[in-house]
Amino acid sequence: MSASPTPAAVPAAGVAAAQLTGRHPSGRIPAPLFCLAAMFTVQTGIALSTPLFGSLGVAGTTSLRLITASLLLLAWTRPRLRGRGVRDLCSVALLGLSSAGMTLLFADAVHRLPMGTAATIEFLGPLAVALVFSRRFGHVLWALLAAAGVLLLTLVGRAPGAALDPRGLASAFGAAACLAGYILLTQRVGRAFAGFDGLALSLTVAAIALAPFGLGEAWHGLRHSDRPGLLLLAVAGVALLFPIVPYLLEMTALRRLPERIFSVIASLEPAVSALIGLVVLGQVLGGVQLLGIACVIIASAGATLGERPSRPEPVQLS
Repeated sequence: MSASPTPAAVPAAGVAAAQLTGRHPSGRIPAPLFCLAAMFTVQTGIALSTPLFGSLGVAGTTSLRLITASLLLLAWTRPRLRGRGVRDLCSVALLGLSSAGMTLLFADAVHRLPMGTAATIEFLGPLAVALVFSRRFGHVLWALLAAAGVLLLTLVGRAPGAALDPRGLASAFGAAACLAGYILLTQRVGRAFAGFDGLALSLTVAAIALAPFGLGEAWHGLRHSDRPGLLLLAVAGVALLFPIVPYLLEMTALRRLPERIFSVIASLEPAVSALIGLVVLGQVLGGVQLLGIACVIIASAGATLGERPSRPEPVQLS
């Protein structure tokens, strides 16, 4: 896959097409701002989902979120599969599986670890993509500085007896692997499908993939709840925050940014996650962990500012 930004040239009809071609006012918004907005939205959605884990379970809450999101997007986009090649359909399926794994594993990690810690470990996925697509030695140094921040946040300065949950750590590392695949596949799907059709299809795949793991748990929670309707309404609300809005923002950003730059900007996620964890859940990090966040922010800013802007070339869709 090319590492140069190649936003898709989609049909003129629809807001999404206007956004990507620059005819809509949002087309003048810098792509990194879409990334930042997605990060704040997804972390807020995760934080607001945690109270639902006790009633619906992690898998149940995640499954209901994805089902809600996929139904809303299918109704909005009404994507068509006719005329699509095997490669495009495989890309959508793989993106859906990556999204399912990333969403479920990160939710489980947040359930067992502080949000800032879980998001920092998950950053290893974007870090790996940044290293793969780096073309200058300086970019490798920035990535290594970000890795040092990851170590400070997760391994150094913890109080005695405050060991991190092994299952939470495993889930966070699994989410990192899924996130790396998600970054690469989202840009491929964004190029191949007009508007947000590919996103709607991939989320449908994700919802189907998670249904066997989560629907039973969700049904059990709803059956034993005094207010099942309120629970479903809460699930619908967090589904808008995560995954619908951030996925739309990220797909828009990835159509205008190369994978490596997106990945380095995404290194701000531990700081955003720690901030949301403090504000929403009251989770406090120590000085060493804050230093780790600072390392990640400096690395992200350095790599982003050191990148020369390039003029994207539209790719015609079949």
